[in-house]
Formats: sequence, C-alpha cells, structure tokens
Amino acid sequence: MPLEKLDKLEKIYTHAEHTNCCTYFCIKGDFDPDVISERLGLAPEASHKIGDKRSNGTAYDFAAWQFGTCKEYDILVEHQMMKTIAPLLPKAEILREIKRQFDVAFTLEIVPTVRFDEDVPCLSPSLEVMQFCCDTGTELDIDLYVSCPDDFEDEIILENG
Repeated sequence: MPLEKLDKLEKIYTHAEHTNCCTYFCIKGDFDPDVISERLGLAPEASHKIGDKRSNGTAYDFAAWQFGTCKEYDILVEHQMMKTIAPLLPKAEILREIKRQFDVAFTLEIVPTVRFDEDVPCLSPSLEVMQFCCDTGTELDIDLYVSCPDDFEDEIILENG
C-alpha cells in the first residue's frame, strides 16, 4: 500500500469497534469426549470424536473437547483468560490425570482480531493463568488476526490485481 494512503489514515486511540478477542480451553488427542465431560463434570461447547465428519465431509483424525469460550472482549485479555479457566481451576488434579491417562494436549486458545487504528489488547496472562497452565501442562496458543478498514479492502484488491 502506498505511504500516501497510510498518511490519510488517522489513528483513533479510544475505541475498539472492530478489535475483539475470544478465549477458550481445548483438549485434543485420542479420547472419547464424553469421558472427559463425565470426569470433569462439565459440558463442552463443542466436541468431536476421531472419525466424525467435518462440514466439508473429511473425517477428523483427532478428538477435541472445547470449553469456557469467552467472547466478552476486555482490553486486558487476562480477564477473559480467567473467565475461561475459572471453572477448571478446582479440577487441576483431574486434568493432570486425564493428561496422563490419554496423553492429550491442553491449550488455552487466545484469538484476538485487531485493527491498526484501534487500541490493541494486552495479551499478557496473569500469574494465576500461568500457574494454571504450569500445573496442568496447558500451552498458550495465540492466533492473531489483523483486519483492515472496510474502505481500504477495495483499494488493496485493486492494487494487488
């Protein structure tokens, strides 16, 4: 994009009309999601078994169990992380047992979508979030998406051919 077009953009520091973030906890591996739900006493928002069909018709080669989805954007994303893991905190020992028994991967997914002219979220986990991750062998996975202003999409497409 030519610099003169970027110069026309004015940075706005006090809003987050387009910037957002989603957090959730996910278990992936070779297991029965119903067993995980029973052990934890929690119902997932989404799950699938090995062999279940995706919307495109292909089969999953891993099972997944997703819980604690928080879409209530807070510029301090650690607050969203805490909302996601709060019900799991008292179940750390059960999670460790699940990890040992099924050799699964735990991730705390953080999915921010930012726009250059808005305040960006603070993605730093709190000590409590980091302690939960250490205690349970949970990895942090940040999938960052960047959006552009709607009126620039046409110009970018035209310039790139």
